[in-house]
Amino acid sequence: MKQRSGKHNASKKHPALKWGGILILSTLLLGVIGYLIIIIGGKMVVDDRGFVFSEATVIETAEGVEVATLYSENRTFIPIDQIPKHVQNAFIAIEDQRFYEHAGVDMVSVGRALYKDILALEKVEGASTITQQLVKNLFLTNDKSWLRKTKEVMGAIYLERTLSKPKILEYYLNEIYFGHGVYGIEKAAQFYFGKSVSELTLSEGAMLAAIPKSPTHYSPIDHPEQVKERRNLVLASMQDLNMIDAQEMTSLQGRTTEINQGEQVERPWIESYVDLVLKEMEDKYHISAKEVYRGGYKIVTGINPTIQKVAYEHFQNDQYFNGSTEGMEGVFILMDQETGAIVAALGGRQFERGDLNRVFVKRQPGSIFKPLAVYGPALETGDYHPYSLLVDEKLTYGETYTPENFNDVYEGRVSMYDAVKDSKNATAVWLLNEMGVPFAKQYLSSMGMKIPDKNLSIALGGLTEGITPLDMVKAYRAFAHKGSTVEPYTILKVKNRDDEILEKAEIQEKEVFHPQTAWNMTKMLQAVVKSGTGSSGNFPKALAGKTGSTEHPHHPKAYKDVWFTGYTPQFVGAVWMGYDRTDEDHYVKSGSRMPTELMKDILTEVDKEQNLASHFKQPDNVHDLPDPISLPEITDLHAEKTFGFFKGVSAKLTWTPVEDERVVYHVYQRTNDGSERIGTVEGQGEFQDFDLRMFDEKTYYVIPYNPLTKQEGKRSNEVTLD
Repeated sequence: MKQRSGKHNASKKHPALKWGGILILSTLLLGVIGYLIIIIGGKMVVDDRGFVFSEATVIETAEGVEVATLYSENRTFIPIDQIPKHVQNAFIAIEDQRFYEHAGVDMVSVGRALYKDILALEKVEGASTITQQLVKNLFLTNDKSWLRKTKEVMGAIYLERTLSKPKILEYYLNEIYFGHGVYGIEKAAQFYFGKSVSELTLSEGAMLAAIPKSPTHYSPIDHPEQVKERRNLVLASMQDLNMIDAQEMTSLQGRTTEINQGEQVERPWIESYVDLVLKEMEDKYHISAKEVYRGGYKIVTGINPTIQKVAYEHFQNDQYFNGSTEGMEGVFILMDQETGAIVAALGGRQFERGDLNRVFVKRQPGSIFKPLAVYGPALETGDYHPYSLLVDEKLTYGETYTPENFNDVYEGRVSMYDAVKDSKNATAVWLLNEMGVPFAKQYLSSMGMKIPDKNLSIALGGLTEGITPLDMVKAYRAFAHKGSTVEPYTILKVKNRDDEILEKAEIQEKEVFHPQTAWNMTKMLQAVVKSGTGSSGNFPKALAGKTGSTEHPHHPKAYKDVWFTGYTPQFVGAVWMGYDRTDEDHYVKSGSRMPTELMKDILTEVDKEQNLASHFKQPDNVHDLPDPISLPEITDLHAEKTFGFFKGVSAKLTWTPVEDERVVYHVYQRTNDGSERIGTVEGQGEFQDFDLRMFDEKTYYVIPYNPLTKQEGKRSNEVTLD
């Protein structure tokens, strides 16, 4: 008879030991697998990009003054070491009392919640720790489902393994919503108490901790009693955890926590400028508006808030906007002449973000185009100077184009100086025809204006597509700054949320005209403001500029677009007025007088703050332009015979000379064959004709002469000696 082995018998005798081992190994294996599933699942739930919170972007001046805040979520991230311990404790006491003890999930709270959910046969109570709330807020939706809860648990456990408790609390306090569009503890402290979180009292910290459970229901602004009740609950929880003593709790619970929002200022005056900044961020730096609103950037700009406000306030005054009906619009731009930084911009009278920004809308420029398309290029040829005599006649070009002066008055010949000052249409077209359109367009192209038009009408600003107000400011800078244009910009530099400079403006200049041309144009454009078509803009400080208007197609005596573009020694600016629609019901009643007056009035206010310069500075190596000469009309010519011992009989002519000693007087003698010039006098009112016999009869007259334009004036009265 065979004997069985002892080993086999032992296994038969102890089957529980075998299965116990299997059970232990299986449990360990399942535990490891479960743990790995939780970790891997948690890693799948948590996306590191979620920790880059949406943060408000600040727009500020070069001096660091904040003028606008842009956000999708109004938040300023603040490190945990700048959040007082009593504020941290307030949130822990009310939201997660075992925060520093659990590993992401509080099993006691979970058990209680499961029990209530089973009784109700649905998900009715949460047991979320601060870590779980952070996972839900950053990576999950708000639906109450078992799947979402499972993801939340896995994410919380994973987060606890990868982040420290202080870091988790830091993220949580910076992420949560506090109502009224405010996110994060720092912005909440600023919004409700007008201070940084580092300055919060215990009572204020407890009140903020009371809000996140239901920001609407516990709003300190809308529901002060409800939030006070929950604040007291926070304080009681803190006392239960020995974070504060009973006496302190009782004392604080009996007090009201005062809200101090500070001044919540609406700034409609800034909206146009912000729109320019957003466009520049996208076009120039390839940062979308969406990214700006959540990226926490600091955008340093060239804005001058005082000028921006002054312009906005003036734009609200209907007296400047003389239109046929409501809805007349306007544009204002002012650019720093030296750098090209835009210091103020209005894209409409009551512009709101997202509206049509008329700074970028092309309009017919009218006569403000003449200096750019005609007179600047003409001076560049070297064939013309400001006192060259030009044709001022009503002429027809081709078969049908007959430009007319505004008042239909023509002088035959007129200096370029006067043609610019008085905005002579006929002269501008004649001069462009003499130079040729292609020649003029080379200069327009150099200024960034690539127009398709090829006709003489461009002399008067008659363009197919038009020009934007921003283009006009850029172009006129060439006259203001020694012949060079500059690309206008709003942004000086862009910083990220760590205060590192990402982008910085670079001044992009381009020489278009010779400095002598620019200086001569400045002198002529000053005359426009002092005594020409822009005289309504004359004020004590230095200003050069040009007016412009375009006829309305349905109303011969009304206008579609009216302009003033000009510059001071510090700034270059433009004002446009008109309607967005062109029809019989929408037209401007008055011409360019109103935009000119508006520019003057804005600059007058600016002068009070900045003390604008009284004179333009003449560039080095540039000849000054003499002041124009006004020829007098002589009506008091007198003649008498004089007798000298040696020279015999002579005729002495006298008249009253003008103070300007540059005036030359041509003296004429009328003869049987006409007239003969017998002498020239410079700056004096006396001439002596020694070619006179005792019984001769002679008739004389005098004509003043302008040596700058080489032009004679009107002849004087005649006098006869017999």
